[in-house]
Amino acid sequence: MRVAIVEDDPDQAEIAALWLQDAGCRVFSFQDARSFLRAVRRDSFDLYLLDWVLPDLSGVEALEKVRSELDDQTPAIVATVKDAEEDVVRALEAGADDYIVKPMRRNELIARVNAILRRVIPTAAAAKPLDIAPYELDLPSHRVLLNGEAVDLTNREFALAVLFFHNVGKMISRDHILDEVWGIDGKELSTRTVDTHVSRLRKKLALKEQNGWKLSAIYQHGYRIERLDRNEAEAEQEHAGETHGEEDK
Repeated sequence: MRVAIVEDDPDQAEIAALWLQDAGCRVFSFQDARSFLRAVRRDSFDLYLLDWVLPDLSGVEALEKVRSELDDQTPAIVATVKDAEEDVVRALEAGADDYIVKPMRRNELIARVNAILRRVIPTAAAAKPLDIAPYELDLPSHRVLLNGEAVDLTNREFALAVLFFHNVGKMISRDHILDEVWGIDGKELSTRTVDTHVSRLRKKLALKEQNGWKLSAIYQHGYRIERLDRNEAEAEQEHAGETHGEEDK
C-alpha cells in the first residue's frame, strides 16, 4: 500500500514511516502541504497521513483542497496534538476518515491504517461483490467474467483489473500500478510495460462504450476507469463511428 505522510518534523516523519514500512506499506514523505498537493496532482496513493500543523497550509486545509479541488477521495488520517471535540469535528468535516492524537503510538497507528484499508481495499476472502456489470470479479479463483463468460487473463492482467475496478473514477499513476502489480519501484522498470499491459487488458475485457465502461490514459500521469451512463456511452459510440468513417475516406 502506498501511504503519503505529510509531517514537517523529520524525526516524527521518520518514525511513522518506519512503523508503516514494517507493516508492509510503501511510504512517501512530504514536509509541507504544497509539496504534498503537487504530488497528488501527478501521482496516486492509498492513504494520506497528515499532520495538522504545517509550515504553510494546515493539514486540514490541504485535505479540504484535495477533496474539493481535486475531487480526490483517498482515505485520510489527521494527526495532531489537538484533542478537543471541536478539533475532531473540524478534521472529520474537512474530509478526514480518522483522527489520531500525537504523540502517535505504533500499534494504534497501524491498527487505524489497517482498519481504513480494509474498508476500501477488500481482501479476497472478505470482498463484497462490486457493481461492475457486465463484468464480475471472482477474487478467490482469479477470474474476470464478461457477461458470464470467463476472460483469459494473465496473473498481472487480472491484478490490473482488480486495481482498476476497485478504484473506479480515480486516477491511478503508472508508478502506483508498478508498485501494486509488479511490486517494484517505478524507477526500476519502464512505464511502457504498464502501457502495454493496460492496452492488452482494455482489448481483452472490451472496455468500451458498448459495455458501458471507459479506460482512459491520463497524459503523463496514469489511467482512470469510468462507468459511462447511457447518454455518455451513446456519445462515445457515435464519436467512434465518426472517427472510423473519416479514416475510411
